[in-house]
Amino acid sequence: MANTAGVMEMLDLSSKLSDVPAIPGRAPWPDHEYVKGWGVFGLPFDSGHVLALRVFPENSFGPYRTLWHRDPSGSWSIRVDGARLDTACPRYYGAACDRTGFAHIGLTWTGPASLRVTMDSPPLDWTLTASSTRLLTILNSISAALPLATWRPRSLVRTRERLARALGMGHLQLYGVMPSGHTGTLMPQQMYFVDDSRATLDGVDLGLPVQLQDNPRIGDVPLPARGVLAIGQGAWKILDQAEYERTRSETARQT
Repeated sequence: MANTAGVMEMLDLSSKLSDVPAIPGRAPWPDHEYVKGWGVFGLPFDSGHVLALRVFPENSFGPYRTLWHRDPSGSWSIRVDGARLDTACPRYYGAACDRTGFAHIGLTWTGPASLRVTMDSPPLDWTLTASSTRLLTILNSISAALPLATWRPRSLVRTRERLARALGMGHLQLYGVMPSGHTGTLMPQQMYFVDDSRATLDGVDLGLPVQLQDNPRIGDVPLPARGVLAIGQGAWKILDQAEYERTRSETARQT
């Protein structure tokens, strides 16, 4: 019998992700704020570095891209290509970072599933190729057909976490408390492996992708133990309704 988990499937992400329109929106659940888009959920390298990418053209405030980096000592930084730091990933994860700031982040699809990511400060040149398997294709098809309501029961979220563990992603926690104090759910609805990647950051070659025994963490939030590109969304309970409405109004005037 063929090993369906290990058979590579043809994949075309470029046509799906290269021209996603930037639109404002509201969270799928009451009293929540949200993001929707795609990115590299996390990618550990054998040098001890970890990279992650977020591309969220649709969310509660305004479109942005972010580049996350953890160095071998465990120090995190997040760079934002967007209007504000407090309406991008640092809103939720900045409390666990040693550095946050702005940068220009470029994305170029060099093939159907191959992406080049560049950043100006600090200088980054990162190439990666995503892949799928028969098993991932089946699971992604099922996940795409399930309504968002299936992310509310904790039992169904835990089932997804167990599936991720069986796929080598380690002990993911898709529901929990962010470093900012926001409580919410990360909802990757389609996932692909990233086993082929090279990156140079500020002149340093980060090495080769690796599957870790322990999940890298930003604060108490675990990222995948192996390279994963994900398409989906996340929703967090609003911490301060007045701040949320004020920030949403300010960002609406900026667009």
